[in-house]
Amino acid sequence: MKNLFFLSFIFLLFSGYKTDDTKLVNGFVFGEDNAPLVGVSVKAKSDPKINTLSNAKGYYSIRVSKNEHSLVFSFLGYQTKEVSIGKKTARVLMRTDAQKLEETVVVGYGNVHALVKNSNMMAVRGFTGQALYSRQDFNTESYSAINENGFKNASSDPLSTFSIDVDAASYSNFRRFIRNGQLPPKDAVRVEELINYFDYNYPEPKNGEAINIVTDVAAAPWNPNHRLVRVGLKAKSIQNENLPASNLVFLIDVSGSMQGPDRLELLKTSFKLLSDQLRPQDKVAIVVYAGAAGLVLPSTNGNNKQKIKDALTNLSAGGSTAGGEGIKLAYETAKKNFVKGGNNRVILATDGDFNIGASSDAEMQRLIESYRNDGVFLSVLGFGMGNLKDSKMEVLADKGNGNYAYIDGLNEAKKVLIKEFGATLFTIAKDVKLQVEFNPALVQAYRLVGYENRLLNKEDFKDDKKDAGDMGAGHTVTALYEIIPQGYKSEFVKENEGLKYQKNAMLKPSKELLTVKLRYKKPDEDKSQEFSTVLTDKGAMEIGSADFKFAAAVAELGMLMRDSEFKQEASFKNLINAAKEAKGTDENGYRAEFIQLAESAALLKGQLAEGVRLD
Repeated sequence: MKNLFFLSFIFLLFSGYKTDDTKLVNGFVFGEDNAPLVGVSVKAKSDPKINTLSNAKGYYSIRVSKNEHSLVFSFLGYQTKEVSIGKKTARVLMRTDAQKLEETVVVGYGNVHALVKNSNMMAVRGFTGQALYSRQDFNTESYSAINENGFKNASSDPLSTFSIDVDAASYSNFRRFIRNGQLPPKDAVRVEELINYFDYNYPEPKNGEAINIVTDVAAAPWNPNHRLVRVGLKAKSIQNENLPASNLVFLIDVSGSMQGPDRLELLKTSFKLLSDQLRPQDKVAIVVYAGAAGLVLPSTNGNNKQKIKDALTNLSAGGSTAGGEGIKLAYETAKKNFVKGGNNRVILATDGDFNIGASSDAEMQRLIESYRNDGVFLSVLGFGMGNLKDSKMEVLADKGNGNYAYIDGLNEAKKVLIKEFGATLFTIAKDVKLQVEFNPALVQAYRLVGYENRLLNKEDFKDDKKDAGDMGAGHTVTALYEIIPQGYKSEFVKENEGLKYQKNAMLKPSKELLTVKLRYKKPDEDKSQEFSTVLTDKGAMEIGSADFKFAAAVAELGMLMRDSEFKQEASFKNLINAAKEAKGTDENGYRAEFIQLAESAALLKGQLAEGVRLD
């Protein structure tokens, strides 16, 4: 190896190449609609022979002379642009040229296509006239509207009640947008799912409990005059080899919308990875649906892995989507092979584009709810981009006593189906609810960060008929509350006008900031267990643990991406620095990846100065 390095150095020396005579510059190129531009020509102004093209994400990287001062960007149908090289990564905006918008012929390597552009669509057409890409048709993704939680007065409304949420689909979906050089839709960002994508080092439950509660408090990073409370839950961990036997049904969407490498092909690879985790006592059946639903693999023991993989390999996409029929058949198959005391679960893999039979959110919700009490749980895996029906899949997972993950690549499949096998597939506690009571003597107002679609009425807490979220083996859940202390004047606090007695009500003297109460059921029981813990605020200003600091940084990014009215002094600079300080050992690299995504999001938001970063 040393000889190879020495020879390489001698070659560079005698070839006239000096390592300090060049610099690497990079950045992103966008159109006026903030979509990345693919195939933009990027040239050094003083030496056009030095050039490159932007990739599918609009990203370019080019090594130029150390003395180069400008880059020239050109693209068919757009105005040529010259950009000075600065100290930051460039975010280059290309503007359309009105004289070139009618039609331009693009000659590819051995193929000719016509590029037709107007203000509403861009389509690439081959000789057959078939549209390969249409911006109007491409973006049909749907997300449920989120009305952000506001501050509530602790004196008149001291109880905050919600169902826990272990889903993390919003984070991997957010990552997909950023990697593609795009900002996600506001409602695609569910802050609690960003926070809960990451594991936190909470202690294991004791005294036979299935869940442990952790609480702490410090100053809010985006407003030092406010307090930030963290409520953490940790479900009991179980080694995979000690998990009960699994009765799984893979419910796979093979409709036409699932064609493509990021849909059915990635799905098949993901399920093959899961099949490798199965033990002899586990069993799997495969149900598919397109225009109709069918059983392509009867329940098969986990040691017959090749048979399972062969069935997956033979799947192909085509036809419309009879999702309701597929769900019925999958649940009936799971019930037929039910394992008492085991893990009975349907794993639905789809882009959520149901269009035959039961297809509305309400219909699908009622269908799932009708099977919920049969002891069969549901996991939903989302695939694909452009027509992802996030709103529908989140509803299905919520109503099916299950969880929802978005698989944007093989690494995410490994995380969800291998690393978090037990947490994803084995429920250790169901209908998990939290109720936090705030002390009005110390708390003027409070706000739950995220969980907007998980809120419950205060009376729902003790109602065992009220459905709530579930936790898998080893799962962690984190919730953050922003608190406005008593005595601090805030624009977010509204007076209790018109109340005669509440204003002067006697408050019980206490140093307790709040009390957290938790209720949950064991998977095979219908009666909840309840326990509680108390948090006292000792006035710490600095966030102590790395986990707390990192969770706060993730929440801060979520608020910025949603352009939250409560973001206050939140900034990309502060959250990135905090995340770097709190990265810790980061064995799997998830936190390092978050930092990179936050930096890219800042660039896309225009929060970093234009220019080109030197490496």
